[in-house]
Amino acid sequence: MDNIEHLIPITRQLFERYGQEPPLPGLKITYAEAPTGLIRAVYQPSLCVVLQGAKKSVLGDQTYHYQAGECLFASADLPVSANILQASPQQPYIAFSIAINPSVVTELWLQQQAQAKGAGATASTQSAGTSSPALITAKLPPTVLDPLSRLLQLVGDDVNQPVLGPLTERELIWRLLSTELKPALCQLGVADGYNARINTVTQYLRNNYQATITVAELAAMASMSVASFHRHFKSVTQLSPVQFQKRIRLHEARRQLVAQQEIAAISYAVGYDSPSQFSRDYRKHFGLSPLQDRQELLAEVG
Repeated sequence: MDNIEHLIPITRQLFERYGQEPPLPGLKITYAEAPTGLIRAVYQPSLCVVLQGAKKSVLGDQTYHYQAGECLFASADLPVSANILQASPQQPYIAFSIAINPSVVTELWLQQQAQAKGAGATASTQSAGTSSPALITAKLPPTVLDPLSRLLQLVGDDVNQPVLGPLTERELIWRLLSTELKPALCQLGVADGYNARINTVTQYLRNNYQATITVAELAAMASMSVASFHRHFKSVTQLSPVQFQKRIRLHEARRQLVAQQEIAAISYAVGYDSPSQFSRDYRKHFGLSPLQDRQELLAEVG
């Protein structure tokens, strides 16, 4: 399989049947028939494949453009702003993402290193002394098309998916480790690498968005000095630790808006001490007050 054309009808049928989250762990589908305004989302470690159309994602000061036949790899939990740029009823934007398990990356990378040494080759090593941005775009490697196709075809197969799904995901990662995306994967999977240590912190902040925690405590969590942690955190996420936590809190607050009536209660629930400061930050980030945004969200769902 040397092109993505055959994946378009498969993915479209899955979206029509299951929506954005088909019953395959870690799989998400994006479908749009028109360009979008600004989309705020939190990306998790994953491989996003664009089958049709084009999209732009912004992380901090960095902008990433990717289109049909290309992919975006995220190696950390990241609050990202995005726009779908090319989409129409005749040529909708179609993409899907697959979650990437860091522990599987580590296991397969070590196996690859052992094989290289056994064959007498000089095994490459991943430097733990550098950090790199947690988003990267590339042409979709042809070698991953077959496992991707088989993964999509397993959706809804209650007999084969529980067994073949994890095996096919391992194959996908194994093949990715032989492509130009290997350095990015290794940054995710090498436990003592700076990216992996920063990812530990971003996962903590994502899961404990309401927690009051100092930069010094986060640095200790990453086993770094405060200065080193701040530098590497900004290199990976394009945001300071404080900016990152604020954006995670605001994304969570927006998720709660449709279920919670009291704006003040939401602000306290996500970790703010001041509802007025929460409202100012919310308007600055989303362009609307929390109340205005809730009205628009409720209007969208009817």
